[in-house]
Amino acid sequence: MKRRFCFLYIIYILLSLAACGVGGTCLAQTASSLFRVADNVQVGEIVSSGADMYNEVGHHGPAVENQYMALRLYFNDSGAIDVYSKSGRGLELMKYGWYPDSLAVADDGAGYDYYVVDGTLGLGGIALWDGDKVVRLSATGGRTARAGDTSNGSFAEMIAYGVPYGDGHVDIMIRIDVSRKVRTARVTAKCLNGKKVSFVTGVNYHDGEAVEFSDGYIYTWGVHPVDTAFEPVPVGAGLFFSKGVFSAPEKTGDMVMIISKPCTQISTRIDAGSTREAELNSRKRFSSFMTK
Repeated sequence: MKRRFCFLYIIYILLSLAACGVGGTCLAQTASSLFRVADNVQVGEIVSSGADMYNEVGHHGPAVENQYMALRLYFNDSGAIDVYSKSGRGLELMKYGWYPDSLAVADDGAGYDYYVVDGTLGLGGIALWDGDKVVRLSATGGRTARAGDTSNGSFAEMIAYGVPYGDGHVDIMIRIDVSRKVRTARVTAKCLNGKKVSFVTGVNYHDGEAVEFSDGYIYTWGVHPVDTAFEPVPVGAGLFFSKGVFSAPEKTGDMVMIISKPCTQISTRIDAGSTREAELNSRKRFSSFMTK
């Protein structure tokens, strides 16, 4: 009995070391990143009286990641969320800053930005709806970006102040939360003034991609236009939503869009996959994950 106990205890220690490292500090499963390009110093918050710091902030805005993907919020009026597709389970934001070189991708298995947002909301990005058209988050009162850790993961956040809407102005927050041992990320959008607004979100797509949607989910699968020297890689992008809060999905020229009922806050879940990863690496697998 003692020998069996000792054997099981040794197995337990080995598994603990594999998960937590020799030093006893558990390997991180999530991370966030926010810094100015000028000094490359990680910070928890950047406040700007201007509306656009797209080219002044690292990876163009606050970013967050789990072991499967990284996501960034653009520091401009777009409200877009972009995806960095991974091939492994390690964290890469701090190491590559969203832009690994060709050797890191080919030799080290680094991920890459195969997802192309263009002028859309990307994957689960946020805008408003005024009853006739999409209203971008034009921040007449400035913008704040935040990033950091939570008790169970990491977050990236953007607040646009003074967005013209209806007969006044509103302050809109977009937040992405990732949690340990959870593949999907949660996107929360909130009107900080307490005013009810109609939020717009969805998933963009490009020519040749598979596009499917129903009450409760939207997903796309395929190759995005390539504007770099890297080989094109099929990627998946999916969004889960509550059909009691949102309208039925509508396919426009470049997005599958949903509009919320007037409310002060919404929440959706997003995920991404690619042929370079081990799990959701085909349209069949991604479709099964989204529609199960």
